[in-house]
Amino acid sequence: MTERVTAWQCIGCGRIEGAQPCVGICQDRRTDFVYASDHDEVLVQLARARRTSAVFAALARQLAYATPRNNEWERNYRALQRRARQALETLAEEEGSSSP
Repeated sequence: MTERVTAWQCIGCGRIEGAQPCVGICQDRRTDFVYASDHDEVLVQLARARRTSAVFAALARQLAYATPRNNEWERNYRALQRRARQALETLAEEEGSSSP
């Protein structure tokens, strides 16, 4: 994670200034910032999305590479359905427990 810098923001116009001594060659340039709390929330959402992606990628690999034995396709299909339901339930529980 990168280092955070504390700055001052005007509550009227939104101007942001950091405590940094001028070395005499400064130029003001337009730049974009985000609030640290917004950044932290995006990191939480990213972790959740990566977890969800990993779960569904594992299911897709099972579906792609599983080869049922003769006349066992239905049993294999039902097992994959159970795993998918369990994954959905687990992800829903994780989502519910991480909500404020």
